[in-house]
Amino acid sequence: MPKTPLRTKDAMTKQHSVIAPAPNSAKATRSDWWRDAVIYQVYPRSFADSDGDGMGDLEGVRSRLPYLRDLGVDAVWLSPFYASPQADAGYDVADYRAVDPMFGNLLDADALIRDAHELGLRIIVDLVPNHSSDQYEWFKRALREGPASSLRDRYHFRPGKGESGELPPNDWESIFGGPAWTRVTEPDGSPGEWYLHLFAPEQPDFNWDHPAVGDEFRSILRFWLDMGVDGFRIDVAHGLVKAPGLPDLGSHDQVKLLGNDVMPFFDQDGVHAVYRQWRTVLDEYAGERIFVAEAWTPTVERTANYVRPDELHQAFNFQYLSTEWDAKELRTVIDRTLEAMRPVGAPATWVLSNHDVTRHATRFANPPGLGTQIRTAGDRELGLRRARAATLLMLALPGSAYVYQGEELGLPDVVDLPDEVRQDPAYFRGAGQDGFRDGCRVPIPWTREGSSYGFGGGGSWLPQPDGWGELSIEAQTGADGSTLELYRSALAARRTQPDLGAGDSVEWLRAPEGVLAFRRGEFVCVANTSGESVTTPVHGRVLLASGEIGETDGEAKVPADTTVWWTTTP
Repeated sequence: MPKTPLRTKDAMTKQHSVIAPAPNSAKATRSDWWRDAVIYQVYPRSFADSDGDGMGDLEGVRSRLPYLRDLGVDAVWLSPFYASPQADAGYDVADYRAVDPMFGNLLDADALIRDAHELGLRIIVDLVPNHSSDQYEWFKRALREGPASSLRDRYHFRPGKGESGELPPNDWESIFGGPAWTRVTEPDGSPGEWYLHLFAPEQPDFNWDHPAVGDEFRSILRFWLDMGVDGFRIDVAHGLVKAPGLPDLGSHDQVKLLGNDVMPFFDQDGVHAVYRQWRTVLDEYAGERIFVAEAWTPTVERTANYVRPDELHQAFNFQYLSTEWDAKELRTVIDRTLEAMRPVGAPATWVLSNHDVTRHATRFANPPGLGTQIRTAGDRELGLRRARAATLLMLALPGSAYVYQGEELGLPDVVDLPDEVRQDPAYFRGAGQDGFRDGCRVPIPWTREGSSYGFGGGGSWLPQPDGWGELSIEAQTGADGSTLELYRSALAARRTQPDLGAGDSVEWLRAPEGVLAFRRGEFVCVANTSGESVTTPVHGRVLLASGEIGETDGEAKVPADTTVWWTTTP
């Protein structure tokens, strides 16, 4: 279906009331639905292509909403679809109130939101407040008007060091590699001031000490809330406020988004005043809207600061995402998470994969200690077995969970993409992150056959591997033991089992070394992270298992890298 012509923003000024989602279950009608929600991340350019141009779009997402309803998720988070030069896959926003023509237009966004609500799904959109595109009107004017421009105060412009200002203002490095500063050429052609960009040079950081920045983003929030969205995922939520004076880091070799060190540009206490203001805006609207923070912090205790009662609702648990498939390490991070969230009354928010890290089916296929960006395929069979087990463990824990598109198919990272097709800006900057995020962004397969396995009518913006069709939704639907059917069964069980979902504690049970076992009311989860089969007590009736198990005389044989759900309810 061709995209409808791009409309101006004026075409969508009419506000409409929010259609309350038709509940998939009683849980969906609660005001605190987000405490145990399973939220599905859609990466729009790689989900579904409606017009055959090789790029996913909003109409493609809209056409596939029934699949997400039937999968059993509660909400859909859409990665950025705003007007953008696409220097960093849309995380460089040129207009926060417009849809990029590659994805459609505002009418497409409106139709998607309405259809989702009619299907009982909520819609969460990405918000990128740490930086804009260098094509954002403020920044273009700041360059055009020269050093005296008041608009430069809305970013971090500084004179350089050295005799003629030829050195960056401080020693900060970009997350994508290289200096975090770029020197501008002034209107008269002379080398001039430097501006800060923690990511690509095309992504200048806002100065959140300037009141106009806060005013603008509160207006942006209201624009999309009036459109009917149910919440916002806040990109780089920990990065908005910088330490006063922008001090040097000194000798340091870990300037990374995924690092756990204290940084003068990340997790500054001043950021919480921003979110308290945002919360007052959100609370003006009916419909239980939410914020979720992408906040990479040194500790889970620091993450808890973002979800205090008057701030945000959820914060991704990246400490959990970064944990190896090891029972002892997992239990430690689970305990610390639940203990940290309990005092602030917030749910834990578990996640295993997203668009910035290697898919967990590939992470777990490789030896431990390689981090969250891995360049080798590893042992595919081992990785998938562990990924399935890890998913059941995650979905059994108290709180909310996020699922990244394609993980329900057991998709691995595509580690052998040709260099010439890569688009991750970090790949071209050398240092910083490895720059191999394209591997988890390859368009997902819907059908066994076709030039793009059902992604669209033509090819795909990143090449899909041979054999991708056997991992497709078509191939796995109704297939006994498939990863897709495992996800569907697990999400259905979360809806029907009263002891799954929301909560703030687990009761640990005795278990062999390398095994996690815990009880939640009438529900028991056992996860074997060891490399060998183990024998455990039978804890009732098996609800679900990620692999084949055997039971004899009150004992269960749980294979290596397998998770089992039991219930004692008749």
